[in-house]
Amino acid sequence: MNKKASQKRTKALQFIVLMGLVSLFGDIVYEGSRGVIGPYLALLGASASVVGLVGGLGEFIGYALRLFSGFIADRTKAYWLFTFIGYGLLFSIPLLSLANTWWVAAIFIILERAGKAFRSPARDTILSYATKEVGRGFGFGIHEALDQIGAIIGPLIFSFILFFGGDYRSGFSILWIPALVVIGILLIARNQLPHPEKLETTKEPENKDNKIFSRTFILYSLFTFLAVAGFANFPLISYHLKIESIMSDVQIPTLFALAMGVDALIALLIGRAYDRVGLRTLIVIPFLSLFIPFLAFSNSMVSAIIGIILWGIVLGVHETIMRAAVADLTSISHRGSAYGIFNTIYGLSWLLGGALMGILYEISVSYLIIFAVLFELASIPLLLILEREPKAQTD
Repeated sequence: MNKKASQKRTKALQFIVLMGLVSLFGDIVYEGSRGVIGPYLALLGASASVVGLVGGLGEFIGYALRLFSGFIADRTKAYWLFTFIGYGLLFSIPLLSLANTWWVAAIFIILERAGKAFRSPARDTILSYATKEVGRGFGFGIHEALDQIGAIIGPLIFSFILFFGGDYRSGFSILWIPALVVIGILLIARNQLPHPEKLETTKEPENKDNKIFSRTFILYSLFTFLAVAGFANFPLISYHLKIESIMSDVQIPTLFALAMGVDALIALLIGRAYDRVGLRTLIVIPFLSLFIPFLAFSNSMVSAIIGIILWGIVLGVHETIMRAAVADLTSISHRGSAYGIFNTIYGLSWLLGGALMGILYEISVSYLIIFAVLFELASIPLLLILEREPKAQTD
């Protein structure tokens, strides 16, 4: 590696770390509030149906808008603008400290989710340029690891405040600090690399279609939909642990923190593996996901813990190489749109799969397990076909 290439790689790595720190402090804000938004809305007079509606509407908007934001970001090339708008809407969370009615709080909650929709495709596109220099898997792995550290710290900060006599409003007020830090680091990153696309060649590789809806991307999208739909979400798992008295109210969030820690660790490892062997690493998703419902929805604490560790591993793969692969399978000119489509499919699959699993759980846990297993098994042939596609081979 010559000196110029080494300097370019170092610059890219520094930029990835900066963007990882942005996500770390951003997750402190969002994840710090995630566990208390329900009780806070109830405190403001919201009913259970309102809490469910606000949560569902927020997630829907958070994913549906990504198609729009990714497409517009590509057309305008204003990736930094969309990233700043998205992270700026994080201030909706500390503003919850000023809400006196549930509907005002609901507006702030939904605005934060809209912010996620604006920033995700643009931020991932910016990251994809930089990760080209260090290895896409490794680059996204660093970002995800830092992101998950924030996901661990955030809830612990809120727990600490409440444990020592603080209330919800004081907790939300504290979150002004990390929200401001996010914008500060983002400004540093923007000044360091105003044109991150220059880190990646503008000449399209011969092994990529210069269009979004290539056969390769369609296959990848179908694999994503099936694999994610069969992946049980933590709220449903924690519901099972609660109503079956497998774990206490204190143990359940601790288990979630464990999963986030596993996610952070696996992100770095699986990222390196992806850079070496490519899409074959995705087989980890259906293979491990097959075991999760059997373990997590059992009546054994030990089995549940093992199931959650596997859940954290799979989530780490989702957040790392699934994102990295989008950049390797799509052209530079359509990358924002590709991330918008990918995130929308991912979110839609997550919501539909979770809803169906919830319904099946009410009937029988066995039906839930069958559903999850069938979807994961169905995703495997698509992955095998995808691996054989010449356009699916990473650079």
